[in-house]
Amino acid sequence: MGQEIQDPTPRWRERVAALKNIPPVLRMVWEAAPKVIIASITCRVLAALIPVAALTVTRVIVNDIFNLLKHGSTLPQHFWWLVALEFALAGVASGILVRLINFCDIVLADKYSRHISTKIMEHASRLDLTSYEDPLFYDRMERARVQGTDRIVMIQSTGLLIQQVVTTLSLAGGILFLSPWILAVLVGCVIPAFLGETHFAFMGYSLNFRQTPAKREMDYLRILGGSKETAKELKLFGLASFLVSRYTKLSNELHEQNVGLAKRRMWVGALFTLLSAAGYYGSYAFVIYKTVTGVLNLGTFTFMTGAIALASSNIQAMFSTFSTIADQALFITDLLEFFNVQPKVFSKPNALPAPRPIRKGFEFQNVSFAYPGQTRMVLSDVSFRLEPSERLALVGENGQGKTTIVKLLTRLYDPTEGQILLDGMDLREYDVEDLWKEIGVIFQDFMRYDLTASENIAIGRIEDQGNIFRVRSAAQKSLAEQVIRKLPKGYDQVLGRRFEGGVDLSGGEWQKMALARAYLRDAQLLILDEPTAALDAKSEHEVFQRFAELTKGKMALLISHRFSTVKMADRILVLEGGRIAEQGHHEQLLLNKGRYAEMFELQAASYR
Repeated sequence: MGQEIQDPTPRWRERVAALKNIPPVLRMVWEAAPKVIIASITCRVLAALIPVAALTVTRVIVNDIFNLLKHGSTLPQHFWWLVALEFALAGVASGILVRLINFCDIVLADKYSRHISTKIMEHASRLDLTSYEDPLFYDRMERARVQGTDRIVMIQSTGLLIQQVVTTLSLAGGILFLSPWILAVLVGCVIPAFLGETHFAFMGYSLNFRQTPAKREMDYLRILGGSKETAKELKLFGLASFLVSRYTKLSNELHEQNVGLAKRRMWVGALFTLLSAAGYYGSYAFVIYKTVTGVLNLGTFTFMTGAIALASSNIQAMFSTFSTIADQALFITDLLEFFNVQPKVFSKPNALPAPRPIRKGFEFQNVSFAYPGQTRMVLSDVSFRLEPSERLALVGENGQGKTTIVKLLTRLYDPTEGQILLDGMDLREYDVEDLWKEIGVIFQDFMRYDLTASENIAIGRIEDQGNIFRVRSAAQKSLAEQVIRKLPKGYDQVLGRRFEGGVDLSGGEWQKMALARAYLRDAQLLILDEPTAALDAKSEHEVFQRFAELTKGKMALLISHRFSTVKMADRILVLEGGRIAEQGHHEQLLLNKGRYAEMFELQAASYR
C-alpha cells in the first residue's frame, strides 16, 4: 500500500500541450446534448451583449438629463422609451437569460454525466484481465471515473468563457474609442495573476496525482472499517483502533499537503489582486481627469467608468476562467488515456464463429504462461487434450496453475508460448465473444449479485431474462429451487443486503444460484472451478449426481480439492510446479502411487 508513483509536475510546454485535451472532451459533450449546447451558447452570447447595450442607452439618458438641467432643453420624445429599454435590458432580459443559462447548465450536466459514465462502463467492459490485474490501471481508472463526472466544471467554464470574451470585446470597442492604453493596462495587470493561478492549478494537479494511491488506500480502509464482510473479524480481532489510526494518519498527511498548497496560493493571489486593483483605479482616475478637463461629457464619463469596471472584472474573470479550463484540461488527461487503453485479447478481422458443434475438442500444445509484468512461468510446456463429451478434472495444490488453465481455455488470456487449438484451429482465429457463448463457467470467487433471484440466474444467459421457464429449469438442476421456495417473494426476491428488503443467503445457497447460471447457459463446455467449496457433504453429493447427468454429451472441466468429487471425472490431470505431473483416471492414479495417490491418502486420513 502507499505505492510510490512518479511526480508528474509538467513543464510549461507540457502544460500548454494539455489544452489539446479540450477538443476531445467537447466532442463528447456535443454527443451528449447538441441541442442544449446550441441553446446555451445562444443565451450566453445574448447575455454577453447586454452590458454594452445597457451602457450605451445609459449614456444617452444621462446626456439628455444633463442637457435638461444645464441648458434647460426639453427631453426628447423617445426619452421614456429609452428608460423602458434600459429596464428591459438590465432587468427583464438579463434576469431571464441568467435563468435560461442556469437551466441549460443543469440539463447539460445531467446529460453529460450520464453519457460519460455510460462510455466509461462500456469501455471498461471491453478491456481484458491484463488491465484489471495492473494496480496502476486501477489508479488511472479511478481518476477517469472521478474526472468523467467532475469535469462538468470545465464544460460550464467553456460556455462562460465564450460569454466573457464576447462581453469584453464589445466593451473594449468603447474603451478603445477613448484610449487604447487603458485597455492595455487593464490586460497587462491581469496577466501576472493569470500566470500565478495557472501555476497553482498545475501544482494542484500534480498533488492530486501523487495522492491517488493514498486515496485508494483510504477507500479500502473505509470498506474494512464498515462492511458486513469484515464486521466479525473487525470486532473479534479488535481491528477498529488499528484501521482508524491508519486512516487518520493518511488523512492528516493529505490534509497538510492540501492546506500547504492552499496557503501559498492565497498569499500569491493576494499580491496579484493588488496589482489588478492598481490597474483598474489608475484607469478610473484617467477617465475622471479627462472629464474634469472637458474632454469627455457626463454621459461618456458614465459609459467609460461602467465599461472600464465591467471590462476589468471581465478580463480578470476571463483569465481566471481560462485558468480553470487549463486546470480541468490537465485533470482530464487520465480520462482520455483510459479511453486509449485497448484490450490485448481481441477478435481478428473476419474472425471465425465458434464451431457448433465442437467436433475435435480443445488441445494445449506446449503452452507456457506468465502473468503480465512477471517473469515466473505459472505454466511451463503444458500439453493435453479435452475431447468432446469428456469430463476432465484438474487437481493440485494452490498456485499450480489450475485456474490459469481455465483462463487460457476461455481466452481471457493468450498463451505466452505455445498455442491452444479448438477443432484444429488456433483459438485466436475465432471470434472471442462468439466463443464465450459456448462456454459456461462458475469460478470459485463467483459474483453475488444484489439483484432478484430470477435475475441472479438469468445473468448466465441474459437474453433469457424474460424466459421464466428456462430460469426455473436451471434452478431445479442446480438445487437452487429449494432455496428460492423459502424466500418471501420467491424468484422476485432481491438478494443481498445492499438494498432495502434484500435477503442474504448462506455461502452454499449462493453457490447453488451460481451453478444455476452455468446450467442456464447450456454451453458446449462447462467449467466448474471449486463449485462445491461452500457446500456441505450432502449438498455436494446431490449437486454432483446432477452434474454427472447434465454433462453427458458435453465437455466438462472440473477443478476441486475434494477427491470424492474428482474421481467421477473420465480423466484427471495432476499439476505440480506448473507442469502436468500425472494424468489418468482415479483408480489408475492410485495404483501409480505418485503425487495424486499421496494427496488422496492425506485427505482420506482426515476422515478416518
